[in-house]
Amino acid sequence: MSNELNQQVGKGRIVIRIGQHHLSFSTFDATRAEAPITYEPYVVKSNMSIAANLREALKGAGLAQVGISKAMVLIDAPVLLIPVEVFEEAKMAVMYHQSFPCREQEQVLYNVLPDLNAVAVFSVNKDLKLVLDDNFADVRTTAAMSPVWRHLHRRSFTSTRNKLYGYLHDQKIDVFSFHQNRFKFYNQFETTRSADALYFLLYVWKQLMLSQERDELHLVGDGLTDGQDELANKLRRYLQNVFVINPSAEFNRAPATKVKGMPFDLVTLFTKGR
Repeated sequence: MSNELNQQVGKGRIVIRIGQHHLSFSTFDATRAEAPITYEPYVVKSNMSIAANLREALKGAGLAQVGISKAMVLIDAPVLLIPVEVFEEAKMAVMYHQSFPCREQEQVLYNVLPDLNAVAVFSVNKDLKLVLDDNFADVRTTAAMSPVWRHLHRRSFTSTRNKLYGYLHDQKIDVFSFHQNRFKFYNQFETTRSADALYFLLYVWKQLMLSQERDELHLVGDGLTDGQDELANKLRRYLQNVFVINPSAEFNRAPATKVKGMPFDLVTLFTKGR
């Protein structure tokens, strides 16, 4: 782990991953050479808001009781990508709410993605933000997809073929592609079935006019009721180059890849940073 990443998610800072239906806590301790990462998922109660769940989790979760005052928060929420050259902070909330009107009561935040010449605009529930600010003196918030985008963008330069990526997680699939140092496409689709994910991926493939024989489709993550392998097998009926990214091989058996159940975005954060 680099010094920069150590400062971001190292000892003394807890990593909280928050989505609509999930919540987890993670910490890193370099003195524990064999297992430096502790990962603690929290079972979200569906009859309570995510803010109430977090408040309760912070009272009872083991990791949240160790006196850590700093938090890095990964928010798994809809993202609006805006090119850097047209981004205006004063207008981002209006643009975001026009794109996602159901989230009008949420606070709008953003991360700059300099490698991709884009700004990721996302939102966080105001009550949730209040719980975080009440419990931690230093809170850094980022879109959960940010480490995945940055890593796979760097990875996309390994060959001259066009690449389409599908990240399966949390009852949805994020589909994206890059052209040089920019996004070529990004969208998110809700699904838990391989048949639906197949449709979304092939629809985007056709929309981008990718080659069935030459270009590549890469899958990472899981969460489908019938499994990632089933989706890959279905895709291979139509596309010649379909690959499944194995986190252990991708990150040379880094400690984060050995943590059972940890989502790929968290694995990437602990291994490569934001």
